[in-house]
Amino acid sequence: MVAPSRPPSNAFVAAVRNVYNPIGFSKGYNFILWFIFAGGLLGFVLARLMFLDYGGIFCAAHPAGGVKGAAPGECWSYNSKTYLKVGIKLHLFTILPAGLLAIFQFIPIIRYKVILFHRINGYAILLLSVVGTAGALMIARVSFGGGIETQTVVGLLAILFLGSLSIAYYNIKKLQLEQHRAWMLRAWIYAGAIITCRIIMISAATIISLWGPFYKAEKCDKLTSFYKSNAALLEEYPSCDQSGSYVAVKADMNAGNAGNAAAALDLSFGMSVWLALALHAIGIEIYVSDSVKHGFCLP
Repeated sequence: MVAPSRPPSNAFVAAVRNVYNPIGFSKGYNFILWFIFAGGLLGFVLARLMFLDYGGIFCAAHPAGGVKGAAPGECWSYNSKTYLKVGIKLHLFTILPAGLLAIFQFIPIIRYKVILFHRINGYAILLLSVVGTAGALMIARVSFGGGIETQTVVGLLAILFLGSLSIAYYNIKKLQLEQHRAWMLRAWIYAGAIITCRIIMISAATIISLWGPFYKAEKCDKLTSFYKSNAALLEEYPSCDQSGSYVAVKADMNAGNAGNAAAALDLSFGMSVWLALALHAIGIEIYVSDSVKHGFCLP
């Protein structure tokens, strides 16, 4: 248990200290930030653990219990080629466990009292993160339309994430503990941008649906997966009479058609990841520099 640096100013502070001091936090704001970001990561991972059932939930046409699987059209893209299917499975089966295990790395009492677990867990996270990132790179070409902006930001995120993990690994080998913690924080804050991007993407897709019309070029073969028959597709998009052709699809989440929803999400995804990554990168640098400036130990 961490001893408080000064007496509590009131009963509320004293009560809260009884919560965060036993798990190793000495500063209340560090605990609050950990609770928010670790809680967000935990919620995101737990909500998606069901996706490990690839065929039964993630890519099921009608998932049991009415749960939602992948975004419209995504599974058509992943299942179109073997390496893409392998890529999404690698990503799901490794990055979700890595995110779950990472939460324990940022609980101070575990680092202090269960050092062996902290080390073994760290190595497991590194391995899972490398494999999971490789899977993400494999599917970047088709994920949410696979535009140039999407491929670029996925590549940048991979560099920042794995680069930060590598520097953190180097730091711990040199016994540079504060630098190790700072770079581990950077790595997972960067990775957490993919959670924030979901919020931005849904918001952006909803906004462009109202402020449109906006259009996204979609592959006709992909659109086929949204219709019961080829005749129904051709009735909506006569230009899709040839395999391999593309057609402009209105981006509209309110149209009641999966093809329009897919266009709205595809149009918003790349921008959303860029914006989320920028916010997370700026935020973590402010936090780290402020901690160093005031002489606080990172959690």
